[in-house]
Amino acid sequence: MAIERRTLVYDGPGGPFEGVVAFDSDAEGPRPGVLIVPNVLGQKEADNRVAERLAGLGYVALAGDVFGQGKRTTRDSADPALYMNQLNADRALLRDRLHASVAALKALPEVDDARTAAIGYCFGGKCVLDLARSDADLLAVVSFHGIFDRPDYATVTPITPRVLVCHGWADPLAPPDTVTALAAELTEADARWQLHAYGHAGHGFTDESMKASSRPGFGYDADAATSSWAAMERLFAEVFA
Repeated sequence: MAIERRTLVYDGPGGPFEGVVAFDSDAEGPRPGVLIVPNVLGQKEADNRVAERLAGLGYVALAGDVFGQGKRTTRDSADPALYMNQLNADRALLRDRLHASVAALKALPEVDDARTAAIGYCFGGKCVLDLARSDADLLAVVSFHGIFDRPDYATVTPITPRVLVCHGWADPLAPPDTVTALAAELTEADARWQLHAYGHAGHGFTDESMKASSRPGFGYDADAATSSWAAMERLFAEVFA
C-alpha cells in the first residue's frame, strides 16, 4: 500500500475550490469515493489526514472545499466563522457548492462514481445532511458532531442516501430538542437513518486539537471518536459491498 496525496482545484459557484485527494497508488481499478466536508475553519491538514485514513481503508477520499480557494480561517482568526456564516446565510449557495464537490469526487479517475459517500465534521456535519436533503447521488452520509437546523429550501422525500448521525449528547450546539427534530425530519422524509449518541461527549469529540479544551460541552473524547469511526466503517462496508 502506498498512500499518496494530490491537490485538486475544481469549479463551482463562486469558485475555484481547492481540495486534497488521498488514495492508494498501488491499488488497481475504480474504488469507492468519500467526500470529506470540513468544519468551521475550512479545508486544512487535519482533513487531509482523515482523507489518508480513508485511503488506508481502500477508498479514494477528497478533503473538499466549500469556502473557495485560499479562504481559510484558524481558531486565532479575528472571526473564525467568517466564511461559514456567509454560507449559513445562503443555504442554497452552500447546497450548490456541496454538489460541485460531489461532482469533483465522482470525476476522479480512481473513483467508482456509482459508489460514493460523504462525511462531515461540525459545520461539515450539517453540510452532509444538506446533501442528503437535496437528493445528492450518494449511497451514504455520516455527520460527526454536526448541526441539525433545516435549510430554507424545499427538501426531498424520500431521502435516498443512508444517514448516520454521530452525536455527542453534551453538545450545546445540538441540544436534545434539535436532535429529536432531526429524527422526526428524517423519519418524515422516509430516510433510512441511524443516530448514535455518546454520553458525556461534547462538540468536536473527534478533534484531537481540542484535547485541552476547558469550554463546557466542547472537546475531544477518545471513546466517542473511536466508536463513531467504527460505526462509519460498518456503514461503508454495507453500502459499498
